[in-house]
Amino acid sequence: MSFVRTFDGDVSPEQLGFTYSHEHIVCRPPYWVMQGADDLLLDDKDKSQLDVFDFKKHGGQTIVDATAVDYGREVSAVQQISEETGITIIGTAGFNKSFLWDAPMRENLKQLVGNYETYYQWIEDKTINQLADFVIKEVEEGLEGTKLRGGQVKFGTGYNRITPLEEKTLRAVARAHHETKAPIHTHTEAGTMVLEQIDLLREEGINLEYVSFGHMDRNPDPFYHEQVAKTGAFLSFDGISKIKYAPESTRIHCILELVRKGFEDQILVSGDTARKSYYKHYDYGLGLENIIAKWVPRFKAEADSLGFDGEKLITKFFVDNPARCFSFKK
Repeated sequence: MSFVRTFDGDVSPEQLGFTYSHEHIVCRPPYWVMQGADDLLLDDKDKSQLDVFDFKKHGGQTIVDATAVDYGREVSAVQQISEETGITIIGTAGFNKSFLWDAPMRENLKQLVGNYETYYQWIEDKTINQLADFVIKEVEEGLEGTKLRGGQVKFGTGYNRITPLEEKTLRAVARAHHETKAPIHTHTEAGTMVLEQIDLLREEGINLEYVSFGHMDRNPDPFYHEQVAKTGAFLSFDGISKIKYAPESTRIHCILELVRKGFEDQILVSGDTARKSYYKHYDYGLGLENIIAKWVPRFKAEADSLGFDGEKLITKFFVDNPARCFSFKK
């Protein structure tokens, strides 16, 4: 029996519909607060909600909020957006990457993890199994003292390296997966260290079919993508709309190369929209509507022109694959 854990409770995978698989909706990452990086603070619930309404207007139904505890989640605000828009939200338990851990804890988190000055100190002080227990609690009881339970578990690693503390959180998340059966999502900095993550996950006995690797389009290397896909894992192309990293033609080429090689059932697509300047209603950006309203038609046209069935592929990437990827299988 499979189900997806959402802020509205457990639902059947078929109920998700058109899904963005990696976004950020309301969050105030402590690290960026310290740096005064206002662009990275999605701190206005009403503005975020307007973008979610835009997504809904074009047929969107579900958003995976990939914001972990160390990235400044605003769980209650996101739940309010879900209630007021009717969009299904999947929350995230677990961790991000290590450089963020130097930031001081928010006051309300001290009640959950103890009187530590930084996330770094907290993670360093705990054993792998103690961290796993924290993640299990987020999945089975709720995020940050709420009753809103996480629908996936997450860890992250840095650019071209995995620090000892990142390995620690990876192993903790893997063990939490074994206990809860929650799907695993990973942050990869610029799409690096995926094969190394895979080696460590295998050491923990993880079936890679339950894992999605984020930011694959930040490393637009079809050979590399194929090595990941051969493990059975999902590949998340979640940098759509970010032309500063690569043109959409490059992303579409990489996606279609995977399709050509037979991996169309393992592809997820989203925007990782985590800056005010990416949001339409914060700072006149392309907004949450851009993928569903503009990128999808462009992808269909390009895929069709190359002999693929664009409509079928869009259904795979945004409906069928998320329904499988985000399922708990017990």
